Amino acid sequence: MKIHLLFAAALITLFTACGVNVERPTDFTNVDEAVNIYPDYRNITIPCNIAPLNVQVKSDAKAYFASIACGNQEITAGAGEDGKLFFDEAAWKELLTASKGKQLKVNIYAETEGGWVKHPEYTIDVAQEEIDPYLTYRLIEPSYELYRQLGIYQRNVTNFDEKVVYENNPEYNSEDNHCINCHNFQNYSTDNMLFHVRAGHGGTVFIQNGKARKLNMKSDSILSSTVYPTWHREKPWVVFSSNRTGQAFHMIHGQKIEVIDYGSDLVFFDVEKETLTNILKTDDVMETFPCWAPDGSKVYYCAAQTPYLKGLDTKAASDAILPRYDSIRYNLMSIPFDAQTKTFGTPEVEVDCNAMGKSAAVPKVSPDGRFVLFTMADYGQFHIWHHSADLYVKDLQSGEVRPLDKANSFAADSYHSWSSNGRWLVVASRREDGSYSRPYIAYFDKDGKDHKAFLLPQKDPEFNLLRMKSYNVPEFSKNAITVSSETLKEVIYDDKKANTVKYSNKIK
Repeated sequence: MKIHLLFAAALITLFTACGVNVERPTDFTNVDEAVNIYPDYRNITIPCNIAPLNVQVKSDAKAYFASIACGNQEITAGAGEDGKLFFDEAAWKELLTASKGKQLKVNIYAETEGGWVKHPEYTIDVAQEEIDPYLTYRLIEPSYELYRQLGIYQRNVTNFDEKVVYENNPEYNSEDNHCINCHNFQNYSTDNMLFHVRAGHGGTVFIQNGKARKLNMKSDSILSSTVYPTWHREKPWVVFSSNRTGQAFHMIHGQKIEVIDYGSDLVFFDVEKETLTNILKTDDVMETFPCWAPDGSKVYYCAAQTPYLKGLDTKAASDAILPRYDSIRYNLMSIPFDAQTKTFGTPEVEVDCNAMGKSAAVPKVSPDGRFVLFTMADYGQFHIWHHSADLYVKDLQSGEVRPLDKANSFAADSYHSWSSNGRWLVVASRREDGSYSRPYIAYFDKDGKDHKAFLLPQKDPEFNLLRMKSYNVPEFSKNAITVSSETLKEVIYDDKKANTVKYSNKIK
């Protein structure tokens, strides 16, 4: 990679990234047509430490030239017919560092048959606040009953480095296949984390201070497997939902599939004592998606009233749920917790989504404890397949509930997470094509206002379209996962060493 230093009359430092060497046009025509770029990085707010926003210009031209400037500092890039503009990483980092709290001006030129044209300038705001450097997600082919190779991966969002945390089946052997899901960190640190293993070699893998172990979380005293987790910020406590989940397929419908809860409860797990305890065990209310408040005083979750399930066995409950799948709606709830006595109080309704004709999923509390971010759709709780799914926040100070209009899209915006400073959101969105979920990042400013979301940058902008995988459960962390994939494989495959957790009627 070469860095060319060019000195203009104003002593501007220019950097030309690797790619096609195209000189700045001096003879061009201004056009009114906005430049068509992919991804759409126009008029967005970005972290001051994000990777370069490489783009591909989608137009018919022989060559392209781009400049990004702030004050008297500028970087440039050129492209051939493919329109791919790559910005030098070192130059980009230097520009962003100098542009904190300021605005970048982007100009793109195209060489057409009639000569060079210049598209209207657009801007990018550079926030003062950084984003957490690491984003962990699962990559999986959109699947229904069967899956093939899938894994958990970690991306350094300040550059383009991605590493394998664990892959279930890199070479694909159908006789030794298993699923992995629901990775979760304690207080944005990978020092304490977990993820589930399903089917073959099933269990839950806990990583604590660099050491991994697998636990068998099954117990006859809880409804079903432990599923959606949330770590207490400081204590070795995890609250799970225990879900009995199934799939249903439409014969004729705008949506492909329904993932339905046939029953769900909340359970408390002491990681050190390896004990499970029921928090809410009800067959006429389904509770799911728990999330600790940062101060540990509450657990937020979602709950649907299902009085018709009371006293029914598993088969009868499934038969009762299926005809009602599109009328099941979950409210946003909370339940207080006393850390001294280790007891939970009486559940409270935070947002009556059912009264709004909506259904909530995946509440996440901002690190400062002020906002609850959640998804609402028309019904159900597995919103990754629901076109109506959008992000909402409840301001816990004012009580206001509102959609994130600037960050939302026309397609499913489902799983989401906060950065550790509360200024950035990531959401798994299907706004590109309706089939694949991809990570979009949005600024959430100090006034609680959301900004336009942008696609996670890739070194090759076209890679976003060529990677035929969905991104699931994007979670930020302040540090990298250090346990190797080889170590995790040894732990997962050694079924004999997996301890079976104990059940306790009371949290001790």
